[in-house]
Amino acid sequence: MANYFSHDTAIIDPGATIGNGSKIWHFSHIMSGAVIGKNCNLGQNVFVANGVVLGNNVKVQNNVSIYEGVTCDDDVFLGPSMVFTNVMNPRSAVNRKGEYMKTTVGKGATIGANATIVCGHNIGAYAFIGAGTVVTKEVKPYALMVGNPARQIGWMSEHGERLHFNEKGEAVCPGSGMKYQLSNGTVAPVSE
Repeated sequence: MANYFSHDTAIIDPGATIGNGSKIWHFSHIMSGAVIGKNCNLGQNVFVANGVVLGNNVKVQNNVSIYEGVTCDDDVFLGPSMVFTNVMNPRSAVNRKGEYMKTTVGKGATIGANATIVCGHNIGAYAFIGAGTVVTKEVKPYALMVGNPARQIGWMSEHGERLHFNEKGEAVCPGSGMKYQLSNGTVAPVSE
């Protein structure tokens, strides 16, 4: 017996793996080769293709399609109607199923509503992709990205707060009190 919830209108193909405590809501479709972790929440009208891997505690908002080649680590948030692609140069008349590109979304990352992630560009852990942003290159961990094409305008904490670094490259998250260090274009939490 399944230890997850699925709405009566959801379609879960035989062979899909779904972790304990996960919830799959109205009109969603999970294909047979998909792997969904524990305590995930997939909103209305979500599609998860064969070969997709979602870690634990992934939140997928309404109207998101996650195509083959996408992996989301634990604690990822995918905002409403955001988009992943998996082929760089699609044509209706040309079969490119053998050319799917991989995209990995790192632990704790947030992708805002209506953002587009062009395939083959990984999103670093705890990165924050603003609503409507179009990602066309790799995104560093903790980076705050906005615009089309995406540009980095700052850094975010694991708590989802904007980080403001002093002249020594030190910052404190206003939400959690956690300390961070910026060095050579890389942010890392400071362990005490």
